[in-house]
Amino acid sequence: MTNTAISPSAVTTAFAPLIEVTEVCKDFGTNRALHNVDLSVAQGEIVVLLGLSGSGKSTLLRHLDGLETPTAGSISVLGRTLTGSSPKELRALRGRIGMIFQQFELVGPLTVLENVLTGALSRLRGPRLGLWAYPKSLRVTALGHLDRVGLLHKAYERADQLSGGQQQRVAIARALMQDPEILLADEPVASLDPESSAQVMALIREIAADRGLTVVCSLHQVELALDWGDRVVGLRAGEVVLDTPTAELSREGAMAIYRQVAAETGEHDLLARSGMW
Repeated sequence: MTNTAISPSAVTTAFAPLIEVTEVCKDFGTNRALHNVDLSVAQGEIVVLLGLSGSGKSTLLRHLDGLETPTAGSISVLGRTLTGSSPKELRALRGRIGMIFQQFELVGPLTVLENVLTGALSRLRGPRLGLWAYPKSLRVTALGHLDRVGLLHKAYERADQLSGGQQQRVAIARALMQDPEILLADEPVASLDPESSAQVMALIREIAADRGLTVVCSLHQVELALDWGDRVVGLRAGEVVLDTPTAELSREGAMAIYRQVAAETGEHDLLARSGMW
């Protein structure tokens, strides 16, 4: 079956796009993870990458942060073309991009405040061992970010003593320490219960609105994507198959991404499991 992408309905903006992805392909050996992906994200947009595991969402996010190099195509972020950039240039660019991960990526034995302070390491010279190795101004800033995410009272507790939802809030505060212009979030609530998920996503949106952040977030929950994002970009088998504002997208329209996967693979899977193929 030939997959035809739904024509994008771009959000009108007076600003040039902060992210431009043009005909990007990514191969891992014989496996093609991304295929001719085009994506443009404007300043202040909140974009959700929606799709099943293995659809290419995380791979695309890693390209936007310069952690992966495309096999073909080009990527521009914050006015800089990533392909061909030196390691020094990429480090400088990553200092302007915050990243939130599914598994939090905190250092459990360290205090919450120390974990937040690590978000400022790209601006400092040399290693920092212990809380007092950081300048007072940064400690004050980190405490302010913890206050913003509702965890000031947990500043001196070990990070691994917090709940999952609290740890993700710490990760958000750590990302804010970079003073980012773009925030990338890779399945940030996949490990959380529904109540914590709603709280974390609401917090990200509030902070993005307050600070004028551009956000690209991967999710697999349709309802959450529709409630939270300005725009949904659907990925299937490494290809963009849907790109539309959430205001113009129904739940049924979003679910079509998953139904088409089932329709295309279901017969083969049934035959394979039955031993007939």
